[in-house]
Amino acid sequence: MKMNRYYSMMFAAALVGACAFQAQATDPLSTEAKQGYTRIRTNMLKMAEKMPDDAYSFKATPDIKTFAQNLAHVADAQMGACSAVNGAPKSAGAASMTGKADLVGALKASIEECDKAFASLTDASAGEMIKTRRGEQTKLGALVGNTVHINEMYGYMSVYMRLKGIVPPSSEK
Repeated sequence: MKMNRYYSMMFAAALVGACAFQAQATDPLSTEAKQGYTRIRTNMLKMAEKMPDDAYSFKATPDIKTFAQNLAHVADAQMGACSAVNGAPKSAGAASMTGKADLVGALKASIEECDKAFASLTDASAGEMIKTRRGEQTKLGALVGNTVHINEMYGYMSVYMRLKGIVPPSSEK
């Protein structure tokens, strides 16, 4: 009798573990894509908020974009990619903005659009083809491409912060 109870308990534990594994395995591709985006969007927003107002006009060298222009590029690119995934392409209009408050607002709007796009993404919908500024892409391809681009811009903009004596959010302890 003890042996039957032992095996019953072991079977129940294995079943619970298998169910938990199955729950984790649901939509693994889109889940990993969302996790990667969430990390960089959090750091990008913290960066935009942390950089002082007067440093938004800063250029690391005279021949490159200001911090504000780079942030505007991020907001516009995100809005374009994520709104295409959502089925209604639009622009954040950030390219004409220079002030911190306006640019942080544009970045937040683009993040909301991307959050909506990632929330709707499943492994089943990931392969759906959409029209983007770069031509036809899968939804997953457009969203991963956006994440890669934002990571690249974050690294680039981190140099601006370092030159101003500011520690980028991803390096804070």
